[in-house]
This record gives sequence, C-alpha cells and structure tokens, in this order.
Amino acid sequence: MNRSKKIFLTFAIIFLAIMVYIGYDISSRTTFPGSKPQLKERLLDEIESQDEDTLNTNAPKKVNSL
Repeated sequence: MNRSKKIFLTFAIIFLAIMVYIGYDISSRTTFPGSKPQLKERLLDEIESQDEDTLNTNAPKKVNSL
C-alpha cells in the first residue's frame, strides 16, 4: 500500500469517527416527540392560547382608496 492510500484511509477513518461522534451528540440532546407524556396537554394549551389571541386582536381597519 503506497503512502497516499495510507493518508487517505487515515483521514477517512478520522472523518467517520467525527461524524459518528456528532451524530451521537445530537441524538443524546434530543428526544423523540412521541415519548413525551404531556404532549396532548401541551397541544391543547397551545390551541387555547391561539384562540385567545385571535379573540383579542382588533379587526383590520378599512383603508379608503382614492
């Protein structure tokens, strides 16, 4: 095996190791959304707050055109 192939394989292995580490790091910081037991309650609260927001907003004013 010549020198350039050894260098390529070394960098390929280092690159793959870094990618595996990044994938593990990202997956350990996030959770599957379906695993959250309060998901339905949070969705209902969000819908109720949106309804309140739409009730509290004023209707847009009409602009008279020339």
